[in-house]
Amino acid sequence: MIDDFGGWRWVNEPADWSADRSAGGVLRVTAGPGTDLWQVTHYGYSFDTAHMYGRPVTGDARVRVTFEADYAEQYDQAGAVLRVDAHHWIKAGVEYVDGGHALSTVVTRDFSDWSVLPLPGPPGAVTLELDRTGGAVTVRYGLDGAEPREMVRLAYFPPGAEALAGVMCAAPRGGGFQTRFTAVTVDERPIS
Repeated sequence: MIDDFGGWRWVNEPADWSADRSAGGVLRVTAGPGTDLWQVTHYGYSFDTAHMYGRPVTGDARVRVTFEADYAEQYDQAGAVLRVDAHHWIKAGVEYVDGGHALSTVVTRDFSDWSVLPLPGPPGAVTLELDRTGGAVTVRYGLDGAEPREMVRLAYFPPGAEALAGVMCAAPRGGGFQTRFTAVTVDERPIS
């Protein structure tokens, strides 16, 4: 199911994207070259140039995305995002790292931290869920069409702060690549 994208907005709108809002629709986004989302840690640089598409949420919310992508170069990445601003966000998805694919989660509170879970091979459809409850976000995933039941991360996130909730992709080192989001939903719930 694709959200109707009412009230959605871009942060760093890509040059090439399309949204088919019909039943069985697809959101296609081509990550532009040199795009990234990172703050300082280890590498010493700050980037806030990733393509992010979502809508604002202020309380408890669940972001669920199902996607496939044509990862080709180091750090090509796509998935889900919750973003307060350039210095407070969580992204989770699949990333191409050192010649393989990994589930990747980055939590940023002024400084980014990164965790990866290597995958046995190129993934098919991946479903990710960012579940914001109070001051925490639980990140879950499912592979090959499975429900996102496996927890990969639990992290602090500012409670009640307005955040952009949606999808993201970036191509830090490569020439760009396409991601196909086949299911995208953002459900907001009352604050716990």
